[in-house]
Amino acid sequence: MSAVADWAGGVLLLVGAVLALVAGIGLVRFPDVLDRMHAATKPQVLGVLLLLAGLALRLRTPSDLGMLVLVAIFQLSTAPVAAQMIGRAAYRSGRVDRTLLDADELAGR
Repeated sequence: MSAVADWAGGVLLLVGAVLALVAGIGLVRFPDVLDRMHAATKPQVLGVLLLLAGLALRLRTPSDLGMLVLVAIFQLSTAPVAAQMIGRAAYRSGRVDRTLLDADELAGR
């Protein structure tokens, strides 16, 4: 049973690292603030959660699991808020091409 958990943890670590790498490449390659914001939040958060799940399968001690849960909660609570603030600041400073938006809820403000 321990060998299966170790292999599953290794696979989760590898997939999480690849997703985090893809998020980093997206930050460099995407041309627009909104595209970069998408790359910075969605695959990066999923990659970190997969890394944490892989670590949880590898470590398996209660104190380590508690710390990993705290890191996951912190990551899930800060990344969406940061993306919202970055998007709002980019919109207000005029760095967003408004013709690319499907719906512009902030147009009247």
